[in-house]
Amino acid sequence: MSKYDVKQEVTDKYSLRGRVFHKLREDILNGKYKEHEELREVAIGEELGVSRTPVREAFRQLELEGLIQIVPNKGAYVTGITAKDVKDIYMIRSSLEGMCARLATEHITPEQLDEMEENVYLASFHASKGHMEQMADLDNRFHQILYEACDSKMLENLLQDFHHYVIRIRKKTLSTRERGIASNEEHRKIMEAVKAGKADEAGQLATLHMVNAYDNMVKNGLYDIFKTEDGSLELKNHKNDLK
Repeated sequence: MSKYDVKQEVTDKYSLRGRVFHKLREDILNGKYKEHEELREVAIGEELGVSRTPVREAFRQLELEGLIQIVPNKGAYVTGITAKDVKDIYMIRSSLEGMCARLATEHITPEQLDEMEENVYLASFHASKGHMEQMADLDNRFHQILYEACDSKMLENLLQDFHHYVIRIRKKTLSTRERGIASNEEHRKIMEAVKAGKADEAGQLATLHMVNAYDNMVKNGLYDIFKTEDGSLELKNHKNDLK
């Protein structure tokens, strides 16, 4: 199997260390590396075509983000994200997505608004046909349009990171057709508020959308994914925390 050569990613805006970090983070979040699995500097360096130094630096950043734990004289081990992390991410996203929608109302371009409207229209079509995979792709793109339209690189990058953190969990808690339709209706209301220049309303709707998205994850198996060893559930009273 051919190696993934990080050095050849000429369009990547990050440093070598940054590219290694983003590749490893993506691999952890998409499940390539399992919880408690050891990450070996030499093996990863060979796979990515880099020396041990950028791998070691990436490990430090991954530890700061809580995705791995470095045990002195032993090695680096994957911790991934916990149920509480998912809960915290959605609590934070509920606020930041509201801020993003308010800013997007002020800065969205005609082209972005056209794409947002087309996105909602296409999602409605696929919802009627029960095309869940296409709906998931359109859902991801709707949020990306919103992030791009806020005209804040800092906020856009932050929200993109949070979005990546929960992609794997979202796949495990697949939405029902009914939720897909409801989610797209929420997108439509956000889009209409943005189009009408109603920043506060757009922000409130975007915040509520995140609350509903988290609630749907809980209903569709989030608790089952994250059970403690004694079988008890880690998350409680999520609605009160998120609202």
